[in-house]
Amino acid sequence: MKFTLKDDYQTPAVKEVLENLRKARKRWHEDRDKHGFSLTATTGAGKTVMAAAVIEALFFGNDEFEFEHDPGAVVIWFSDDPSLNEQSRCRLQQASDKLTVSDLVTVGNTFNRERLEAGKVYFLNTQKLSKNSLLVRGHDSDDAGLETADGQKVMPDMRAFTIWDIIRNTIEDPELTLYLVLDEAHRGMKDGGVTTTTGRPTIIKQLINGTGGVPGIPIVWGISATVQRFNDAMAGMQGRAIMSPVVVDPKLVQASGLLKDTITLDVPDEIGDFETVLLRRGTDKLREITEAWAVYAEEQGDTNKVLPLMVLQVPNSPNHNDIGKWLDTIFERWPNLPPDCVANVFGEHKIETFGSRTAPYIEPQRVQESDWVRILVAKDAISTGWDCPRAEVMVSFRAATDKTHITQLLGRMVRTPLARRISGNDRLNAVDCLLPHFNKQSVTAVVTELMTGGESGEELPGRRVLINPREMKPNPAIPEDVWETLLSLPSQTLPRKQARPVKRLTALAHELAMDKLLPDAGKKAHAEMHKVLDDAQVRYAAEIKKARRSVLTVEGKSIQTDVQTQKMTFDDFVEAADYAVIEDAYKRAGRAISPDLATTYAEHLALQVEDLEDEEEALIEAHTTIAAIGLVPGVKGDLEAAAESLAKDWLGKYHDDIKALTDERQEVYRQISEMSADPLPIDIARPHTWLQPTTARDPNGKESDLPRYERHLLCDEDGMFPNSAGSTWEPAVLNAELQREGSIGWYRNPDRASQDSLGVIYEEAGENRILRPDFIFFVRLDDGNVAADLIDPHGDYLADALPKLKGLAEYAASSRENYRRIEAVSKIGSGAYRMLDMTKEDVRAAVMAATSAEGLYASPVAVDYRV
Repeated sequence: MKFTLKDDYQTPAVKEVLENLRKARKRWHEDRDKHGFSLTATTGAGKTVMAAAVIEALFFGNDEFEFEHDPGAVVIWFSDDPSLNEQSRCRLQQASDKLTVSDLVTVGNTFNRERLEAGKVYFLNTQKLSKNSLLVRGHDSDDAGLETADGQKVMPDMRAFTIWDIIRNTIEDPELTLYLVLDEAHRGMKDGGVTTTTGRPTIIKQLINGTGGVPGIPIVWGISATVQRFNDAMAGMQGRAIMSPVVVDPKLVQASGLLKDTITLDVPDEIGDFETVLLRRGTDKLREITEAWAVYAEEQGDTNKVLPLMVLQVPNSPNHNDIGKWLDTIFERWPNLPPDCVANVFGEHKIETFGSRTAPYIEPQRVQESDWVRILVAKDAISTGWDCPRAEVMVSFRAATDKTHITQLLGRMVRTPLARRISGNDRLNAVDCLLPHFNKQSVTAVVTELMTGGESGEELPGRRVLINPREMKPNPAIPEDVWETLLSLPSQTLPRKQARPVKRLTALAHELAMDKLLPDAGKKAHAEMHKVLDDAQVRYAAEIKKARRSVLTVEGKSIQTDVQTQKMTFDDFVEAADYAVIEDAYKRAGRAISPDLATTYAEHLALQVEDLEDEEEALIEAHTTIAAIGLVPGVKGDLEAAAESLAKDWLGKYHDDIKALTDERQEVYRQISEMSADPLPIDIARPHTWLQPTTARDPNGKESDLPRYERHLLCDEDGMFPNSAGSTWEPAVLNAELQREGSIGWYRNPDRASQDSLGVIYEEAGENRILRPDFIFFVRLDDGNVAADLIDPHGDYLADALPKLKGLAEYAASSRENYRRIEAVSKIGSGAYRMLDMTKEDVRAAVMAATSAEGLYASPVAVDYRV
């Protein structure tokens, strides 16, 4: 793969999909049982990248997933849109370093062969299987459009096989396994995906269930962000077992940085005609975000800067003269825009004239790469599967009743342009939508859909939808040593459930070498691991000797039956293993210790063998030794411990050098650090721009201004920061801390997974989670230094109160020297405020032994907190 899978959600999903395919293939070839299952992941999760990894493994195998390739694998990639197929084909090729152009075949009208070929992906769409398609004509003997000669049916263009014949022949070939991948699987599945309006089975149902003499495709894999319709339809399909669905957690996708964190909605405060006003504002936002990306590219030394565009969304039956006036307004507001930067994605697929301006048609999937497009005129959702990360501003002239069209199109704009979160910059992690025809009441439905991921209904923790927010910049009144203190505080990230220390070390070595921080880092890493394996051969000599015998011999039983007496006798036999058996054992060992390390260690061992005459014999001997080592459980543990230790040493040693790299390179090392079962503390990124709400809305719809505070590290142009409190008593804690002697600043810790947020690990119900304490306060001490106080108000009655307290206690134990105070505050039933001082060892001990948060705050280990 050219792309590295996200370890927290893409890798587990690919592993689950492959396991389903392994089982389905086995059951098909053994019992002719047909199976189906789905993969669901929110928009932007990288479904095509995951599919590329799966198809690579199907065709070529994958040691990491312990997946043997299927030599007869044939894949049909099916959707209802040819342009979506073309986009998917390009993405598969971009993601995979093994799938070639010839492996990815678009089925055209001239396609003609007896059966599909193993090791290839065939792209088909609904139109190619419709009854008017040349690929299909001749399959249905009742088709009146067939050509005849002397009363005999003649296939169109003298075609030997229809596409249905080809599919049947492929399914019936015992050497082949046909897999059907349904892209955007929910489409075509309306009302269970059973029939068309004429009562005929849908094309998708014909593929799944079979049609005429064509059996159903053996293995069906549906991919979509909204697969419920597909799952319901599959449950009603004939003679097909439904396997466990593979579900990607939307929280992990949002936390990954692949999706924009913030969607800002600009709506009028009152009823009126605000088209021109908000269109000018949208143009200003486009210019500002363009300039912001240019500044960021210059800071990072990146010549490939992002060129954002505006989507101008119009009604389905637009007045072209009105669109012309809107375009005139845009160019009047920003005269430096190139005059030929407008394109359209209307369904008419032609050049459109808007007043005095013309706009050529562009295919939706080509918009992202076509940097000349800066204004894109669109109607509704354009097309499912289309996305354009550089579309960062949308002005929608849809009516207030068209919330679905607006949210669908915004769903195509949520990917981050650089496939990563920009550290500390809400502006570059946001998408703007301006709605001239909406008011604050009618926009509520849009907010709800965006916060729940649209049709999927899944919440996306970490995503914010802000109405008319205000931009916050670094506060000029805050001294630099306060910022330095903030950035010195240790943050924590979630450990990996399935950490792979050797893989992590190899990845780290590659990046250190690429950045010229440690030349030949890969060789040095493997040399250290070779020492561990050499030592293991001594430490586990007896176990390895025994394992070696099992590698070199094949044991079995010979059964003899006496025909007359019907008695059976069993005789044990032992045969010497051949080269194939040894290599199979070597590959299994490679999966345990990592294939790359197995390769280099084999070379290392082969060089040490002096009494063998040729290199091939020496390499076989080395493979035998490694195969034996892989059978000794203790070796893997020792190796992983050494790899983890070396990775931590290198990350610590080169910490300052890594901090001097660009944001993009720092993010790579951050992800490597997080690949551990026990990750190192990570640095907080310096925030540059925040987008903050300025109003609060009551459940009855009444709005009120948020209270504003001074001395926050980021502020508006008035030096103030609007703070939205999670409880009625958080403001009391905030005011009390700001009035303390020596107070010089404070930081409202972001409650989402961003690099500028401080995280603390805690465990709840056996799962590791992240606590993001509310406040960090800064005080000037008598000696002139700056101290940090971590204060977290949290209700003692909440279900997660005790687990969070225990996590905070453990964090305080490991990070005590970084803070003056670490305190958890709660308002108890009597109305009094109580505090747990986590800097005290006896308090931490009481917290770790407690069974109730309420009991802790009522006990002598807590003290009164003055507000």
